[in-house]
Amino acid sequence: MEVIKKSFTPEFRNRLDTIIQFGRLSHEVIKSVVDKFLTELQAQLEDKRVLLEVSEAARSWLAQGGYDAAMGARPMARLIQDKIKRPLAEEILFGELSEHGGVVHIDIKDGEITFDFETTAEMA
Repeated sequence: MEVIKKSFTPEFRNRLDTIIQFGRLSHEVIKSVVDKFLTELQAQLEDKRVLLEVSEAARSWLAQGGYDAAMGARPMARLIQDKIKRPLAEEILFGELSEHGGVVHIDIKDGEITFDFETTAEMA
């Protein structure tokens, strides 16, 4: 409370109803946030006939890289955008998944995200 008194004027403090202090997120909660983002991505990919299969190691990697003690899980969206969505967009537009869709296996190798594409034609 002292930090708030030192940082803000009495006029501003008077406008505050309550002060809520947030604790750090547990690893399990962060993994739930990862699953939320991946579920949203899967919904976006359904009309392209693309199915995601994400390993537990990849989920943990995303949870670790997408969390910052000061920012919480806010960096997660950017990490998923840079490491998963952009490479997938290239494959869907110009690569193996462009014609018939397929299954994308996402894993971790040597500390980096890896993709293994299984096209619908290969599965038939």
